[in-house]
Amino acid sequence: MSQEFEVAREWFLSGRRLDMGELAQELSISRATLHRRIGSRDRLLGEILWSLSSASITRLWPACVGRGAAGIADFVSGYVRLANDSPPFRDFLRREPERALRLLTTRASVCQRRTTEKLVTLLEGEVAAGRLVPPLPVPDLAYLLVRIGESFVYTDVITGDAPDAAKAHAAVTALLT
Repeated sequence: MSQEFEVAREWFLSGRRLDMGELAQELSISRATLHRRIGSRDRLLGEILWSLSSASITRLWPACVGRGAAGIADFVSGYVRLANDSPPFRDFLRREPERALRLLTTRASVCQRRTTEKLVTLLEGEVAAGRLVPPLPVPDLAYLLVRIGESFVYTDVITGDAPDAAKAHAAVTALLT
């Protein structure tokens, strides 16, 4: 990873707002050079968010209780729980809710696309092992599972209710069993 990315990620994790001018100054480069190297602020934030999501995904699946529908439900609710328990993520969501939702929940989102791809792989493995009979084509199911997870991560922004991983678990279990 580049120095620019590492510094920006450290700022994000410390709860600091990512300002491209300040980042360029910190790195002793111009804003134009920073933009040429890493792109827009939204692109950089998307990559930072994905780096955190990817690390969570890598840790979660091996630790899930069971496989098949139970494992998938545990995975999705675990992902929701990790997001909800992350102070840097919750700070970002509170500070910039519209940007966070755009970067995390839209079709252009690197996080949503890559998380869906990871879930497709996970689901295909469970189907191939005979532990899961998907109620939808696997790509559609993966997308729906991501949306279920998102629903219980961003609940406070969308409806004002508290985020709840247990509800994500119940919803995924209902869908898959």
